[in-house]
Amino acid sequence: MSKNPNFYPVILAGGRGTRFWPLSRKKRAKQLLALDGKQTMIQQTVARLLPLAPSKKFWVITNDDLRPAIVKQLPKLPKPQLLAEPVGRNTAPAIGLAAFLLLRKDPDAVIGLFPSDHVIADEKRYRETLERGIEIAATGANIVVLGIRPTRAETGYGYIEVGGLYEGEALRVRRFTEKPNDDTAAEFVAAGNYFWNSGMFLWSARTLADALREHLPKTALILEEIASKFGTARFAATLRKLYPKCENISVDYALLEPRSAKGEQDSNIFCLPADFGWNDLGSWTALHEHHTAKSTPPEGNLFDAAGTFVLNARGNYVHAPGKFVAAVGVSDVVVVETSDALLITTRQHAQDVGKVVKFLDERKLHKLT
Repeated sequence: MSKNPNFYPVILAGGRGTRFWPLSRKKRAKQLLALDGKQTMIQQTVARLLPLAPSKKFWVITNDDLRPAIVKQLPKLPKPQLLAEPVGRNTAPAIGLAAFLLLRKDPDAVIGLFPSDHVIADEKRYRETLERGIEIAATGANIVVLGIRPTRAETGYGYIEVGGLYEGEALRVRRFTEKPNDDTAAEFVAAGNYFWNSGMFLWSARTLADALREHLPKTALILEEIASKFGTARFAATLRKLYPKCENISVDYALLEPRSAKGEQDSNIFCLPADFGWNDLGSWTALHEHHTAKSTPPEGNLFDAAGTFVLNARGNYVHAPGKFVAAVGVSDVVVVETSDALLITTRQHAQDVGKVVKFLDERKLHKLT
């Protein structure tokens, strides 16, 4: 596997993973949990990218709550490149800061933007797809997004409409649509020329910086000022003072949608179909489905427990380490126990678990969040 000398993986790791409460907390969020094997999600993210770039070229954008744990989990990554946002400002300022930092370091830098909590089944094909994307991103002012062919009318993902063929498997992007309703999602899937937006992008630092200057000029100036202080004693104070002044907006809304509005021939946005077994593990239900697809347990029951008794029970997920679990006459239930909290829901309603965290925040029950 060849390494592009100008490729820099940037991992976004500031999310709270509220739909994985009570296991996911402010200081131990989803990306720090081992949900699919012995390594945590962020450790897996780094490991599958290491064949493409040495550890010294990785950057992580997180927050003050999670940075100490990330430093411990990723000891080979340079600590100064594990950056903590003083406040959350969504993905556009986060990746924009990385762009201005890397542009100063390497004018030919190609940035790969990666969420920290995805599962990839076929890592070899994943890296082959990325290598192709890096080539496209390094040529001109191009933006590459990895698109997942939809298997259902999912309303929790953004969609990418594609048009004509660019070259090889790459397709020209017509537009981005954020989280449609049920009917619209069904229309997209039936149309056949839509992909799920994986949240993984490739672009040169120069392309990204120029796009920020065009579409978010105020935020671009702030980020450029912060980046100018990197490596000095003033960086931390400048980051704390200026970063909260950035606009709170996603990269999709800030850059991709206005750029795609130029038309597929002029936007220079391309989609690479991603056929490598992607899953964003967005809820306890998704985790159950992921594991049952791999191991097909009896009656679809998954238990993390010291022992079990099962009678007329199907499709359940129970996390109760060290406990004996008896499941009798229940189906499609999710139970997750920690030392201070107990979640009881169904697979159908697992997407609503984030509302529990919102309730706890409103009641200022911070020990539980």
